[in-house]
Amino acid sequence: MGLGEDGRAGLPDASRAAIDRAELVVGAPRHLALLPELACETLAWPVPFADGIDALLAQRGRRVVMLVSGDPFWFGAGSVVTRRLDSAEWTAHPAPSTFGLAAARLGWSIEDIICLGLHAAPFSRLRAQLAPGRRAIVLVRDGAAVAGLAGYLCGQGFAESELHILEALGGPRERIRRTTAAAAAYDDIAHPVAVGLMVGGDGAVLPAASGLPDAWFAHDGQISKRPVRALTLSALAPRPGETLWDIGTGSGSIAIEWLLAHPATQAVAFESDAARAARARGNAAALGVERLRVVEGCAPAVLSGQPAPDVVFIGGGLSAALLETLWGTLPPGTRLVANAVTLESETLLAQWHAVRGGSLLRIDVAEAAPLGMRRAWRASYPIVQWSAVL
Repeated sequence: MGLGEDGRAGLPDASRAAIDRAELVVGAPRHLALLPELACETLAWPVPFADGIDALLAQRGRRVVMLVSGDPFWFGAGSVVTRRLDSAEWTAHPAPSTFGLAAARLGWSIEDIICLGLHAAPFSRLRAQLAPGRRAIVLVRDGAAVAGLAGYLCGQGFAESELHILEALGGPRERIRRTTAAAAAYDDIAHPVAVGLMVGGDGAVLPAASGLPDAWFAHDGQISKRPVRALTLSALAPRPGETLWDIGTGSGSIAIEWLLAHPATQAVAFESDAARAARARGNAAALGVERLRVVEGCAPAVLSGQPAPDVVFIGGGLSAALLETLWGTLPPGTRLVANAVTLESETLLAQWHAVRGGSLLRIDVAEAAPLGMRRAWRASYPIVQWSAVL
């Protein structure tokens, strides 16, 4: 059940009754300390949090109350526990969420702000949201994490961001202080803590459209250039909940933009070069999509045993053997997009298009560049793109 910082006195009647009937009450030491003396057994939840799950599940058959902060199903512990229980085994009694309490203190419309739980997640999860004037409520692990968040904002060019540090909301220890990312230097921040963030500064803002400027990615030249990447993402057509296979990922730019398209998308990137695989991981982490899974190895062999995708992109390593493997093993309805730059790979795609159908597109891109004292068009290698449905 969710527990406010006022302890048992602030609980609804149903929650109080559950505690009174409990054979065991489980919670963090600070939660247990909020309650009056109990007649039943108590158990302090360990750190890290995951270590307590099996001990809790071992109590099956007993009347157990688990104490958590606020609403346990909004960046809380609720789903972590209930996914391993039958629906008849648990009942939830949520308290006001930290997000709701923080919005009420700050006067912010909660539907207009970003709500993130970053207890165990990197600050880069914020990267795509960092634009002047944007607001967020961020749950963090402790006082040291507030300093880490401030340092991250400064490092991204948003040192002028306004921070509202919200401590122990809803209880007698509640305290709210205002500072900036550049000036944040508190060493007495009490747990639990949230930060109300108003983004300010002149840092680079991540565009929301497909086809990010190439400068957003570290690469060694092995990258789908911005105009081609935009057309490729359009052909891949990301949908919420879908999984992409990015074969020959290079810098990871296609898979990363796929993940940026929606928080429910997933992606597996395959790369035979270890340095490029490491670079793709780094790019994903920097742009807040560390959920990208990079698998090292050569296709088609490396594909064996991987969960089936909804969509496949071939950006490198195109071969007849790869196409035959994909067509022979993936389920009907899987979408496929392949880009070719060499005459040999272009011929291969033309042959498969003739037999399997789909769409064949030739992409010619030229950019104005200096030529002596004047300018001329500098053409890139043309790309042939085949899109099909298995």
